[in-house]
Amino acid sequence: MLNRFFVRWQVRVLLVFGQKRAALERVEGWLAQCPDDLLALATRAHLLAELGDRHEALQTLQHVVTLQPDGAPGWFNLGFLSEELGLLEQAEAAFVRATQIDPRLDRAWYGLALSLIRQRRFDEAVVALRKNTELQPMSPYGWYQLARVHVDRQEPDEAAKIIRHLRRFEPKVAAQLERETGLGHAQA
Repeated sequence: MLNRFFVRWQVRVLLVFGQKRAALERVEGWLAQCPDDLLALATRAHLLAELGDRHEALQTLQHVVTLQPDGAPGWFNLGFLSEELGLLEQAEAAFVRATQIDPRLDRAWYGLALSLIRQRRFDEAVVALRKNTELQPMSPYGWYQLARVHVDRQEPDEAAKIIRHLRRFEPKVAAQLERETGLGHAQA
């Protein structure tokens, strides 16, 4: 157990100094001793992604969810990386699994919505974005995407309502949406 904490400390120090490759080597050494250590596997996936080896990171995350099928963070990370790689159906499945395990995981609802938007499945994206904004009412990201989806669905009045809502706590985002959607200054 002491060795694990020492390795974790070494990895943190290496990361503070920007030594991602060296940190990955330490994690690989730990995994040689304990190949199913979930923290080491998750750290390995993160470092691989940071270093540009997203496909190997994806395989590592697939191993994580195999070892811990009821771990919402693993499924979320798998969904995030899958979506980033354009594997939209895989991303959707991972985000759905994360939301099934932890329905309050707002970022999984957001990730699910993004993968649905990229698939042009706007009706389903609205449902996921509404859940995201319910869980994170003061975060502009879900609101922004929800307004964009309403524009894509030819529902400018709904988008205008969201712009007015955003103007109360995120006026810059509201102004950005007005410019991007062509809705002008949404009437109060």
